[in-house]
Amino acid sequence: MQSALSSSTYPLSHSPSTTDWRLGLPTYAYAVVFASFCIIMGLLWDIMWHMSIGRDGLFSAPHVVMYTGALVSGLFSGYQILSLTFRKSHPDRAKSVKFWGIFHGSLGAMYCAWGALAMLTSAPFDDWWHNTYGLDVQILTPPHTILLVGMMMVQFGAIVAVLSLQNQPSAQANPAQLARIRLLFILSGAFFLSVLFVLLSEDMGPNASHNASFYVTAAIAFPFLLLAIGRAGERSTATNYPITAVTAVYMLAIAAPSWILPLFPAVPKLGPVANPITHYQAFNFPLLLVVPGFVLDLILNKFSAIRGNKPLNDWLLAALAGTLFMVAFLVVQWPFGGFLQESVYARNWFFMSDAWPYGADPTWQYRFKFAPWSIQPPLTFALGFGKAILFAMLSARIGLLWGSWMRRVVR
Repeated sequence: MQSALSSSTYPLSHSPSTTDWRLGLPTYAYAVVFASFCIIMGLLWDIMWHMSIGRDGLFSAPHVVMYTGALVSGLFSGYQILSLTFRKSHPDRAKSVKFWGIFHGSLGAMYCAWGALAMLTSAPFDDWWHNTYGLDVQILTPPHTILLVGMMMVQFGAIVAVLSLQNQPSAQANPAQLARIRLLFILSGAFFLSVLFVLLSEDMGPNASHNASFYVTAAIAFPFLLLAIGRAGERSTATNYPITAVTAVYMLAIAAPSWILPLFPAVPKLGPVANPITHYQAFNFPLLLVVPGFVLDLILNKFSAIRGNKPLNDWLLAALAGTLFMVAFLVVQWPFGGFLQESVYARNWFFMSDAWPYGADPTWQYRFKFAPWSIQPPLTFALGFGKAILFAMLSARIGLLWGSWMRRVVR
């Protein structure tokens, strides 16, 4: 079955005009990836706004960027859904997904429409929450939870929308189109990973990087998503590195706003002000996921039947991938977390470890060193890390299963 994003609705030209910036791809695919980009940029700006300025309004600049992403994804997805729903003679109506007993549309359009609705619904809820309870002290307040669910649904919809193009036989026959589709896939996957990191960031700061709970959280979240991306992106006999590309773009997506915004002035507008500042305060430096991501790519390339290699049972593959992912992650993140937390060489514009919210005491004794409760005895850490490896194996297995499903999506 093919969907409203398939070649029958949006023809994938085998010889697109050199003047066609879309390369024969539907504008809808570009729109939802752009919406995904707006979401992560607006989210990071909003966090830094809260760190630096405090109270924001319903239509503050970061919120407008996020709402733009919601509106773009909602409008383009809604148009596609309504077109298939009310044009009963539409040639792809019978091939689309039917939901709520009324509407017809592609999987990507459905996810994006639901996510956009959740995001826009959360906006007045968040404004009421601020007016009732004041400034947020956590990322996961009820309105923010609705917002984050909506964001990730839009971003997952963007991934599915791009995959429905990639998985068509016609796309494989056109190198230029396939390269553009893979670029959109890498971008959409990286933006999704970025929001997932923000969601977990309260438990994954540098100050927690020497505690087993840090690695347990990583084990549950990242092998699942990264292996799903790797398997879904496994579309040719050539060796490629989709996970490495996604994690590299993720690092840039997280770091770039924190490099740029602190160049601009910002002063607190809500007390108490414990740390008088004059410029935006940066968010966390991204995790070094590109290194374990590269390891996962090597493993998938080694055991890829598509590339003519002898495949490995998915359970064994998950056990191998989960173990090596965690070992590689520990090897790079433990010393780097210590560097970010304690080294004077990390207290600069690039590594941004000197960023500090205006409401936090800048003289706190554990600002630049590990607190006693975040450090564990070697045996306790080893047992906790062993548990993390087991979680990573299970997460990897689910990710491989999810990736196999995404590799078959054509509607």
